[in-house]
Amino acid sequence: MAPGTWASLAAAPFFWFLIEKPLWQFGLVLVVVYFVGVYTSGQYEKKIGEKDPSSAVIDEVLGVGVAMFNIPGQWYYAVMAVVLFRLFDIWKPYPIHRLEKLPGGWGIMTDDLLAGVYANVWIQVGVYVVNNVLK
Repeated sequence: MAPGTWASLAAAPFFWFLIEKPLWQFGLVLVVVYFVGVYTSGQYEKKIGEKDPSSAVIDEVLGVGVAMFNIPGQWYYAVMAVVLFRLFDIWKPYPIHRLEKLPGGWGIMTDDLLAGVYANVWIQVGVYVVNNVLK
């Protein structure tokens, strides 16, 4: 299995515990992870001389966190968040594939940020449909 999948699976329990916290706390964690990730992954990329190395996995941590932001507290939504995030992260629909071309850590982190947003939007739409349309 790819390092990104392992990192996503490892990050999910951490964010699971944040689901019940106030949104501002969860959001603050995501902002910190994003900017720490931009810096550290950019430095790591320079050090090893490889563009967006698969061994840099803080971007997957961020992506799973974004996918899990403000989702309902049932375990199956967390599973959906991880699965959908990995799907969008691997598939890279427009404009995700363009964002990874940003320089250094910005590209490493921002494409996974958007993959997490896509996953989260799909979950939010699903929750809305189940709670408001199918009832």
